[in-house]
Amino acid sequence: MKSAQDFVAEARQEIQEIALEEADSAIQAADLLLDVRDGDEYRQSHIPHSTNVSRGLLEFKFSNDPALANRDMKIVLYCKNSGRSALCAKALKEMGYLHVQSIEGGFDAWQEAGKPITKRELPAFD
Repeated sequence: MKSAQDFVAEARQEIQEIALEEADSAIQAADLLLDVRDGDEYRQSHIPHSTNVSRGLLEFKFSNDPALANRDMKIVLYCKNSGRSALCAKALKEMGYLHVQSIEGGFDAWQEAGKPITKRELPAFD
């Protein structure tokens, strides 16, 4: 019986995972920076200019949104620590997307490296 870690390990064999040091240039060249964490994780903080489509909705969103139909689009994915984004990268590859990359180490590595993040700002109620 396979575990979640087995699925992630298999996905990593089939996708392009980029080192954190290469992430900035990959993001600059990307048409879409995609955060595949759950919405509550995204709302707490995320990489600037990223779009959120949670892992559970990815295939449905990409199948039904005409804005995402271009299979030549350059997509960079991330999640908390790169497991979900590896699975998503594999799924998008299987759906025919040609230029999909996953950030190794995910948002945790990004944040630990001191790279910019966007945090949800709540209004002050004085």
